[in-house]
Amino acid sequence: MVVKIMLKQHIGAPDTPIVKKGDEVKKGQLIAEPAGLGANIHSSVYGTVSEVTGDAITIDAASEQPDEYVKIKPTDDILEAIKEAGVIGAGGAGFPTHVKLKADLKDGVVIANSAECEPTLHHNITFVEKDPNTVIRGLKYAMEVTGSKQGIVAIKPRHAQAVRALEAAVKDEKNIEIKFLPDLYPAGDERVIVREILGIDLTPGELPLKAGAVICNVETLKNIARAVEERRPVITKDVTAGGRLKDAKTGKVFLDVPIGIPAKVLIDKCGGYVEPHGEIIAGGAFTGKHGSEDMPITKTLGGVGVAMPFPNEKRKVGILGCECGAQQPRLKEIAKGMGAEVVAAVNCKRMEDIGKGRLRCNKPGVCPGQAESVLQLKKMGAQVLLVGSCQH
Repeated sequence: MVVKIMLKQHIGAPDTPIVKKGDEVKKGQLIAEPAGLGANIHSSVYGTVSEVTGDAITIDAASEQPDEYVKIKPTDDILEAIKEAGVIGAGGAGFPTHVKLKADLKDGVVIANSAECEPTLHHNITFVEKDPNTVIRGLKYAMEVTGSKQGIVAIKPRHAQAVRALEAAVKDEKNIEIKFLPDLYPAGDERVIVREILGIDLTPGELPLKAGAVICNVETLKNIARAVEERRPVITKDVTAGGRLKDAKTGKVFLDVPIGIPAKVLIDKCGGYVEPHGEIIAGGAFTGKHGSEDMPITKTLGGVGVAMPFPNEKRKVGILGCECGAQQPRLKEIAKGMGAEVVAAVNCKRMEDIGKGRLRCNKPGVCPGQAESVLQLKKMGAQVLLVGSCQH
């Protein structure tokens, strides 16, 4: 198998390779280092480097893949272990965790984000159900390194099995509690979590730290625990595959998928396609992007979805972008796939430009109603609408 490990799997610049073509590498071996803001990248397999570019390191995986891996260097420093292991925000943001946890939270809180608000993804909840103790241990390490005396697990009450598992895991923990999020999209957005759990409204662009909080996705906490306890680098990713797949119509979870393997491997493990099928989606249904069979699994890719074929739409289309769901570039991509002509485009009125063209919702998860925007699009010549707002 050919494994392609991307050099940019995090916020910041691409990593700098420290291996070359022809090198033999081992699972867990450091193969690229950050040039600034970023995170270490390790090989997920035993094999031979076949190509090194500015974008990726390609490895021809050996036929035999032992479970053993190269461990990160010994350290008693939690933050150093997290940094060495290359832990980043596994929920999609990809912010380096060792940077995020450089915070003074002696009067603050660390929150475990177990919302998993993308409706097609289930791997976070599945892991919580299977191994809640690892999540709690990761949360305690995050609390220790930030000086926080309070931990919270934020979860939707409809995940009853996961809630019961967490309740058992925290029953003897005096400083950790479970709090419930509303069953809305995007409940996993950090500002929604701060609003619903702490009762503090953050403005667009403000980080949870403003409210005295640090928020970590449950898979990130899993990776923290492994880095500290097992000296294990981040070499796998939990992924949900679903959609027009024979054995995964409601989503099939794969835990610990080697980073860099192509999405087609998971598609095949789901029995292949249900025909007819449409595009492959990288990520969740709301915020995912156009993907392909050969796209590699990364530290932040949580979903491999296969959609229905696009309808053939010849009428003039107006698009309504949303920061919580699909923004204009993605909607235009979908319109192109439909063969439609985009004649008008507007954004939800809650979206604000926080600088350098970055758009953020001023109250995520609370749709203001779109009648005014719909009428505007109609006046601009739209015959049908393509909408990406959080309440649709």
